[in-house]
Amino acid sequence: MELKDFYHVLHVWLLQNGPRYLLGIILFLGGLWAISFIKSRLTRRMSKREVHSSLQPFFLSLSITALYVVLIITVFNIIGFQLTFISTVIGALGVAAGLALSGTLQNFAGGVLILLLKPFDIDDHIIAQGQDGRVQGIQLFFTELLTADNKTVIIPNGKLFNEVITNIGRQGKRRLDIDFKLGFGVDIEQVKEILEKSITGTSNILGQPATKVGVLALEADGMRFTVRVWVDPAHYLATKMALQEKIVNNLRAAEIKLPGT
Repeated sequence: MELKDFYHVLHVWLLQNGPRYLLGIILFLGGLWAISFIKSRLTRRMSKREVHSSLQPFFLSLSITALYVVLIITVFNIIGFQLTFISTVIGALGVAAGLALSGTLQNFAGGVLILLLKPFDIDDHIIAQGQDGRVQGIQLFFTELLTADNKTVIIPNGKLFNEVITNIGRQGKRRLDIDFKLGFGVDIEQVKEILEKSITGTSNILGQPATKVGVLALEADGMRFTVRVWVDPAHYLATKMALQEKIVNNLRAAEIKLPGT
């Protein structure tokens, strides 16, 4: 091909395709600036709305990556580059990865929902998946609990979020129930006085809501008494043991016969 013919072909190509490529370049550069602007705005917005620190990098990366993909696909379409084959390959890889990582993705989704909806937070005392403990950490894929006997329990977030969660400490107080049985021969008012005395002599019992003592049920072999007091969740176990000891000691001091004695 002679040089004159080459220039002619190049001239024709530029007339036919030049505007598209020029528009594509302008759009690409403008898109990069817009994505940079959106990234800074998203960062400020998430910080202002107190989005959990574990979620901020993920949401930011996901959003910016999606914008880059949309920008590149748009530019390629403008300049006339066909993405059919590439799109098919990406789609197939996405399906394969989704099937391979279905359990991991379920845990990830559960972690995102826990961090967003906050059914519990760090240091909350919860009961879930048969485990009872204080929340030590909430990660994207799992949650750490510390049990009363100092064991660390790792629960996958997928299972955790899809089951019942009992948050013991959210309300700031917890009711402590103690039930026991005495024979029909005891004086009910005397027993109630002893129970009130036991409650008064036990620390960490809250004044409100009011305590309740009395006969809970009548059974064939005796009366079932109940004691219901309110305590701070952090002092639940210690208060329960102390109150039970006082009740037993005060009943014995009053020569009230306890079951099995």
